Amino acid sequence: MKDVFFKVIGHRLFWPLVMLVALVAVNVIRVPGFLSITINADGNLFGSLIDILRNGAPTLIIAVGMTLVIATRGIDLSVGSLCAISGAMACSIILTSSDPHSVGTVTVAVLVALALALVLGLWNGMLVSVLGIQPIIATLILMTAGRGIAMLITEGQILTVQSTPFKFLGSGFIYGVPVATVVAAVVLALVALLTRRTALGMLIESVGINPEASRQAGVRARGLLFLVYGLCALLAAVAGIILTSNQTAADANNTGLFIELDAILAVVIGGTSLNGGRYSLTGTLVGALVIQTLITTVYTVGIPPIATMVFKAAVVVVVTLLQSPTTNAALERWRSRPKSVKPASRPSEPAVVR
Repeated sequence: MKDVFFKVIGHRLFWPLVMLVALVAVNVIRVPGFLSITINADGNLFGSLIDILRNGAPTLIIAVGMTLVIATRGIDLSVGSLCAISGAMACSIILTSSDPHSVGTVTVAVLVALALALVLGLWNGMLVSVLGIQPIIATLILMTAGRGIAMLITEGQILTVQSTPFKFLGSGFIYGVPVATVVAAVVLALVALLTRRTALGMLIESVGINPEASRQAGVRARGLLFLVYGLCALLAAVAGIILTSNQTAADANNTGLFIELDAILAVVIGGTSLNGGRYSLTGTLVGALVIQTLITTVYTVGIPPIATMVFKAAVVVVVTLLQSPTTNAALERWRSRPKSVKPASRPSEPAVVR
């Protein structure tokens, strides 16, 4: 029984799930109907839990791509700028078209935005894999220049788009479920199938654990880096289109601002090490839910928005400390501690009959 207890505590998802349950409990205490889900007149699901799933979808989509990048011992700081670029490109094409309400126009705008983000992601992959630039520096270049590119696309303006098909991508519903949530679930499922049902996931982990050994074993590390950075950029563009559609406007300065930090925190909370190697998409899902529930809790409890980042940092510090190797080592020592042995009792002497 003791071994099972320590095995449960030592699991990488134990403390994130505990934190998620604790945050939900705080919200339930503050708002008794927090867990209730209703169906409005349009047949769509409504409730605080639905809001968490919908608002946390962009972070989850980016975090899925970030998980694969971190698994290769890399990082991508440019995903927030890619959100702004993709949203700006899509809105610019829709506004310059003759029929903004056409499904074909919106489709072309989305595909062009995704293609542009993919090219920029491959640029990041080239800097890392071909030129050998450290990932944090290579992606910092696009992080800095990306907002400027988005400003050039929008000509320094906030582009407001009145397009019903485009608005559907961010605030629409499919069989009562928000479109953003459906897209996030599909992305998570597809990436999980791609990496866990094929050898791709193992190759990514091998590159993250030991790039040189992987190269000598015949693994094409350069191609894998191109793949993961391109996929991460593509997913960032998907998230950016959802964010822009939800706002019905392209804001080069604020779209996706600091979302790269939330994505990295979601990956780390989920148990994926920044040193590369083994990763967990399930953990990333839990981490994204923790981040979004934490943001919701800040507003529910009434904490001033200016202190949101401090509150978020405090929770992340607690979770990461509980997941740290030092804590795991302490639990292991406690589990392997020998049991105290009681001294054997001396047998009672038989009574002497006189």
